[in-house]
Amino acid sequence: MQNSDGHGDTVVLGAGRFIQLVRHGRWEWAERINASGAAALVPITDEGAIILIEQTRPPLGGPVIELPAGLVGDIPGQEDEDMALAAGRELVEETGYEAREVTFLARGPSSPGLSSECLALFLATGLRRVGPGGGVEHEDITVHEIALSEVDGWLRARAGAGVHIDVKVYAGLYFARQHLDAGGS
Repeated sequence: MQNSDGHGDTVVLGAGRFIQLVRHGRWEWAERINASGAAALVPITDEGAIILIEQTRPPLGGPVIELPAGLVGDIPGQEDEDMALAAGRELVEETGYEAREVTFLARGPSSPGLSSECLALFLATGLRRVGPGGGVEHEDITVHEIALSEVDGWLRARAGAGVHIDVKVYAGLYFARQHLDAGGS
């Protein structure tokens, strides 16, 4: 495959079921082969709490605190899935909450030196419990509800206990607070 920068072809070095490793010139990176992107949500309850999830991530060898998130366009027949709809689907699957309103906050690369994946970040409000959450098959997700006024200390305590905190949690909190402070819902 020829790229527009004139430095030759991009070569697939290997592929698995979900990702492939490619090289272009001196660069090597991972690409998803079963999705068109990823979406994450900052779910805020009407009572002013954030919903976070915790799950074991084998590449890190332990638990990680994360925003509810998932792939976009990874369901056969729904390859052109809307990012906000995918985010809402993941919110229900992982947390058991449904959002009345999903508001776009930001979009950008999640790990630009390693992956071509871009992530859309949304604020989810008007939450209503509709199921147990916990994820789908082979996911073992714990749902945490933490008051926004206490979440910074809670995250420090969890990190101090050896739990990894996905940096998207901090970015999501920043964008959500900016949006809410500006009068958004």
